[in-house]
Amino acid sequence: MPAGTITAISAQTRDSQRVNVFVEGQFAFGLSLDTLAREGLYVGQHLDEAAWARLETLGEIERALSAALRLLAARPRSSAEMRQRLRRKGFGPVAVARALERLLATGMLDDAAFSRYLIENRQTFRPRGARALRAELRHKGVDRETIEAAMAACGGDADAERARALAVARAALPRYAGAPDRATFDRRLGGLLQRRGFDMDTIRPILAILWHEQATPPDEP
Repeated sequence: MPAGTITAISAQTRDSQRVNVFVEGQFAFGLSLDTLAREGLYVGQHLDEAAWARLETLGEIERALSAALRLLAARPRSSAEMRQRLRRKGFGPVAVARALERLLATGMLDDAAFSRYLIENRQTFRPRGARALRAELRHKGVDRETIEAAMAACGGDADAERARALAVARAALPRYAGAPDRATFDRRLGGLLQRRGFDMDTIRPILAILWHEQATPPDEP
């Protein structure tokens, strides 16, 4: 950027905590009030090319951080997911890295906490198997060790997995109870459970139990 003199500093209309800085009568960059004070900027101050570039980078970091906070206000996110979203928004590598550093340092980005949140959310609102949960977390960029720790912390043992699979199967049973034979019943209900991420070792005994229950007529009064 060319050198120049700060000719105006004005408050932003949409954010009272930020200002627009004008150099030689032209908008140069936006900054927070904190950065403005920390840098000691004032009208009439001359900026050389190095100072301009540094302040422009600070402004981009602040914008990236603000964008990240808006994303986190909607729902928790993994570090990799946040990095990808900020890059999509057009922020450069330095701004993205610095914004992530600040969020990680304050605990606002935490892959372990995010993993537990996602697992508990899925188990509460749409139960699914460990295989599906691991796949979703890997897709969101969480490393294997963090995933396994979160799975263990959120009821990742075999008994809990069977209980979730049985709950899903019982809720769906009315749709499959009219299957004409055991093979069709297993294929349809078993397919649902597989799509929810449960493995066959968990599914097989549940299919046997539910087929027996729905195929056995109730006792006469």
